This record gives sequence, structure tokens and C-alpha cells, in this order.
Amino acid sequence: MDGTKDASPSSKLHTRLRLWEFPDCYIFEPIDGLADLYLSVSRASGTMNLVEELPPRGQSTPKVQTVYGVIGVLKLAVGSYFLVITDRDCVGSYLGHAIFKVTGLKVLPCNNALNTTSAEQKKMETELSELLDAAERTIGLHFSYDINLTLSAQRLHDLGDEYKSFPLWRQAEPRFLWNSYLLEPLIENKLNQYLLPVIQGSFQNIHAEVGSEKVTVTLIARRCMRRIGTRMWRRGADAEGYAANFVESEQIMQSKGFTASYVQVRGSMPFLWEQIVDLTYKPSFDIVRQEEAPRVLERHFHDLQKKYGAVLAVDLVNTGGGEGRLRERYAKSIEPILSEDVRYVHFDFHRVCGHIHFERLSQLYEQIKDYLKKHRYFLINDKGEKIEEQTGTVRTNCIDCLDRTNVTQMQNFAKLSLLNCESCPNWHTGNVAGIKRVLFSVWANHGDAISIQYSGTPALKGDFVRYGKRTTEGILNDLRNALSRYYLNNFVDGTKQVNTDFVDDAPNVNFL
Repeated sequence: MDGTKDASPSSKLHTRLRLWEFPDCYIFEPIDGLADLYLSVSRASGTMNLVEELPPRGQSTPKVQTVYGVIGVLKLAVGSYFLVITDRDCVGSYLGHAIFKVTGLKVLPCNNALNTTSAEQKKMETELSELLDAAERTIGLHFSYDINLTLSAQRLHDLGDEYKSFPLWRQAEPRFLWNSYLLEPLIENKLNQYLLPVIQGSFQNIHAEVGSEKVTVTLIARRCMRRIGTRMWRRGADAEGYAANFVESEQIMQSKGFTASYVQVRGSMPFLWEQIVDLTYKPSFDIVRQEEAPRVLERHFHDLQKKYGAVLAVDLVNTGGGEGRLRERYAKSIEPILSEDVRYVHFDFHRVCGHIHFERLSQLYEQIKDYLKKHRYFLINDKGEKIEEQTGTVRTNCIDCLDRTNVTQMQNFAKLSLLNCESCPNWHTGNVAGIKRVLFSVWANHGDAISIQYSGTPALKGDFVRYGKRTTEGILNDLRNALSRYYLNNFVDGTKQVNTDFVDDAPNVNFL
């Protein structure tokens, strides 16, 4: 980094910055009292340095606005582009720390070199501009200035003091760090106070009174960045075992000084398979390099075990047809690694539950309740002491890992004994029904957010999740959303996936 001043040793992140747009540079002026130095960024080359004062105004008046953080820097063929947060909404708190949703993004180009580059380079940069448009439209981005949102409550609790002293970006779980690549130029320049970790997914924080008790319910979706993409254009797993639409869902409940957390995951069936879009409503499934399925699947589950402990794979796909072929490959490929710590359960959701009898999911619960009770959940008391520990997770999939999966994950939590926690006396006694109404609402929103990011529409079967029953309006909404998905799959998502693949192959960050 140019300049004579070093970055402040403080790791406290800037919460508000005044952005000055001068003809030859951008200046970020901290207005939160955390530092006296200004960050100067060259509009010609993107180089960064810290300065003590603003440059001379000159004849033109610089444009000025307040921004709330720098998401990072995207480097393309010619020039660099700074992504800054122009608007944010506080959406609640995570373990006592404020969480914000990004509601406005702006791209600051540092590409004056275009004036002197070749026509071919200019054409390339123009074609790549769609990526910048996609960046500004990115949805579901959340962040905190004070706590590591990429880690679950249990993992945060178990961090050592030394690790907790690191800047937030160094504490972050790489799988869920949406702006990992974008932060690299800031890391190289040791600009810790500007390194803001961001996740993509959803965050809900609801305060409710259930009878005489005050209960806080938090539900977080953390979307994995390792195999990101759109619905039919990104299926299965890659050769490293990273699965499409992999999402960690954490449910937190707080009442009477106790904090309880339960983590589940979802993801595409973890072997190589695809679905080629061909204008049919439901394109056929193709299993790629079948002989590699056991190896890819083993890598996937080995990674899950390292992070979560025991794993119960719940497979909700149909027994017959194309889904049936995928189920057979999954069941056969996972067989060599089945053990006390890796279980596989198939439950034909459509055959058992049909379109309206979702209460029959209780049959699945009977098959897995011993696992849920054995591996428990994370629980701390009002002194921060750990009373319970979650030692395993449930990995749920259907085809999209959206609709059937969301209904099932919500039911798993609703059935969990956490609602009648024997370790925290009188926590929810007599009020389980009221708490479930709150849970139904947040899980419906949770499913919609994940579905919109992957498929472009809200989740199907959302009326059951929200109200505990199927409704005529819900069935009609499902029809509309299914038709919208067909249109998006065939005429929109391909372009989005091309943009994603380009960035994924070059700098490994994705805009969707």
C-alpha cells in the first residue's frame, strides 16, 4: 500500500463512512470516531493508501454520500471495482449483536485505463459489465460489525480466546463467506477496519410473548459459496464433494436466560449428476461418471463429519422414475461409509404425504427420533455455561432441496425435545403451541428466502409451513410459482449461470 501511514491496529470495523468522489480518487472518511486517517482509492488504477486529509477541492464540487461498509474489490480484465453498501436495515440481533441486511449496493469503477486500451479490451469490459449489474442486484446479504455471522452459536462459544481476538474476517467460515475473494485486495493492504464479512442467506429475529413468557426466536440461513448457482443449471456435487444449494440452517431460541441452538443442513445429492434444460417441464436426470459417486460422496460426508460430528442423511425423493434412479445411486454409493456416525434414511415424501397430508411426516420422525435425542442440541444458561452440546446434524435433501426439504426441516425442529427442554425448568411449559405458531412463520420466510436465491420464486408448500395446513390459496400460489420457475429455468437462469461461472472460474466469487 502506498503512503507513509500504517493502518490502525484497531480491528473494530468502521460502521459509517463519508464517501467523497473526486475526479481522480475516491476518499472514504470514517465518521464513526474509530480512526483519523482517510482511505484514498485511485480511480485510474484502484491502488489504495491512507491519507491524513482530503485533497484540494479544485473547481468541481465532489459528490458526497454516506456508506456503511466496503464489501470488497472485484478485479476484471481492465480496472477494479469497489462494492460499497449504500443502504442497510437492522434486522435483529445475533447473541446480543446487531445484524444488518444489505438493501443498497453501489459499484465504484476504477478503470480510467479504458481510455487508452484497445478496442478489443473495451469490448470485453463492456460485455463483463453485466456482472456488475448482477452485483448491485444481489439479494440476501447480511453482516455484522461486531460478531462472526458465519459461525453457529455453538462454534462461537467453543472458540478459544486467542481465536476470538482475531479480526472478524480471519474468524470466518470460508464456506459461508460470500465476499471471500472480494476481500483479498483489502487484506493485502492490511485494512482490517474495512474488512467486513458478509453471508448470503437469510436472518430473522422475532420477539414474542407466549403466555407470560418472553421468547426470542432467531433463524439463520447460511448459503455455501463452493457450488453456487441457479436451480436446474447447478445440480449434484463437484469432484471435491461440494454440493449445490448447500445451506446451513440454525434455529436459536432464547428465554429466561437460556439460549438454545439447533443446526441442520440441506444440499443436493452429493455425487455427479445433472439436469439438462430442454424446454420440457421436468427435464430428465443424468448421472455423470457413476463410478466416481462413492468417492465424491465420501469426501462430502467426511467434510460434514469434521464440522458437525455424526450425520443423518434424510433423502426425500420419489422411489420411481428419474428421481428413483438418483435415489438408488445415492443409497448404493453411501452404503460403504454407513456406520454409527453416518446413517441414511429414505422417505418418499410424495408417496406418503401426497399434496395435502403433510402431517404424515410424523412417520419419518418415528424413524429418526432416536438420532435427534441422542445428538441433542446446544444449550447455555444465563451464566454462559454449556449445559448441552449438539454432536450431530441432519442433512436433508429432495431434488431442489427447497420445498419438501423446508417442510421436513421445520418438522424436525418442531418435534425436537428442545421445545420442552428438561435442562431449563419451566422454560416453555404449557406454551408449546404458541411457540410453534412463531416457528411456522419464521420457517416459511426462511424457505422463501432460500428458494428465491436458488430458483427465483418463493418456496412451494409454504402454506403448510406457515399455517400447519394446506389451503386453496397456497395450492394456487404453488401453481403460479411452478410456472414462474419453468420460465426462469428456460429463459433467464442460463444467462445468470454463465455470469456466475465466469466469475467462479476467475476470481471465485458469485453474483446471484
